[in-house]
Amino acid sequence: MSEAPAIALRGSFFEVLRVFFRLGCTSFGGPVAHLGYFRGECIERRRWLGEAEYADIIALCQFLPGPASSQTAVSLGILRAGVPGGLAAWLGFSTPSAVLMVLFGYGVGHVGNINDAAWLHGLKLVAVAVVAQAVWGMARSLLPDRPRVTLAIGAALLVLAVPTSLGQVAAIAIGALLGWALLKEPPREVSGGLELSIPHSIAVAALIAFFVLLGVLPLVANSGVHTLQLIDRFYRAGALVFGGGHVVLPLLHQAVVPPGWINDNGFLAGYGAAQAVPGPLFTFAAYLGTAMQPAPRGWVGGVICLLAIYLPSFLLLLGVLPFWDSLRRQTAVQAALRGVNAAVVGLLLAALYTPIWTSAVNSPRDFGIGLVAFLLLVFWKLPPWLVVILGALGTQAVATL
Repeated sequence: MSEAPAIALRGSFFEVLRVFFRLGCTSFGGPVAHLGYFRGECIERRRWLGEAEYADIIALCQFLPGPASSQTAVSLGILRAGVPGGLAAWLGFSTPSAVLMVLFGYGVGHVGNINDAAWLHGLKLVAVAVVAQAVWGMARSLLPDRPRVTLAIGAALLVLAVPTSLGQVAAIAIGALLGWALLKEPPREVSGGLELSIPHSIAVAALIAFFVLLGVLPLVANSGVHTLQLIDRFYRAGALVFGGGHVVLPLLHQAVVPPGWINDNGFLAGYGAAQAVPGPLFTFAAYLGTAMQPAPRGWVGGVICLLAIYLPSFLLLLGVLPFWDSLRRQTAVQAALRGVNAAVVGLLLAALYTPIWTSAVNSPRDFGIGLVAFLLLVFWKLPPWLVVILGALGTQAVATL
């Protein structure tokens, strides 16, 4: 198991912003692929922390409600440069797709079906390679023995059999229980990995704010002020969804379509566009705020909805991360985390098959392009952003033959 380099809080706001802005421009393929991109950039290339610490962060974000990949990005930013680094990670990762979704909100109805483009299919094929690389690398580090390999395979089978957020949470919970019971070892040193400068008083205040807003916003929204109604509905969507990404779709649909703020066609058009752009799917909220009929709309509405849907994630991470760091130092918790980390590899393995593989690999040609992308990433060590460009251009070129 790789050791965490002692790099706590050595970064800066602008360093984190630069790294995650590039990731926000090139991270196609959805939440699981994003974890692969983060691993390649922050763990393999920059060594901000080790594999075990990264898996611990993923495990925490899988447990929390909200967008798991965005929460992972924010956590990495906080660990690198404190709370400002978390803000920088969110801004960098979310801004490219948010801007594109706002622009699409202004032009909805005038854009063709971009989901049929060959270059977009190439991005999906690159996502297959990125997730495969993440599974391969994390398995080598986090599955050193037969019990953990077996646990990972079992977690993958469970998630495939129960393809919902409930299946994911159950796999992680079972992994924690089996790890606690079967994977006890001498405690590992974790002091260099997740050191935080967040006082516990601020953490407690953030948790209180999370629950107070969850209870108070529905009451103030009854005033009839549309801005408050927007904040309430998008805050609840961000606070109550487990699994993020596609799982939030029914909550958002229920929030904006029945009241007549946007029709079904407009909703689905924006959802299709959200899958075509890089970065987090939660920036779909920026499109909805832009395209909805009641004021505030346009870019102002987009910003309001985007901030409201992400605010719960910020509050939860500020509230939980300092206590998570203390908990993960305990011997019993470390044993449980060995099982959780194995389960996380199983979750990634299941996601590699569905939805990543099943939505992208439809022919021998697709398999060949994905295999070349995997070769370039794993053995030629090309940066993911370059493989993304080559994958899009290559697939578009092949489609014209």
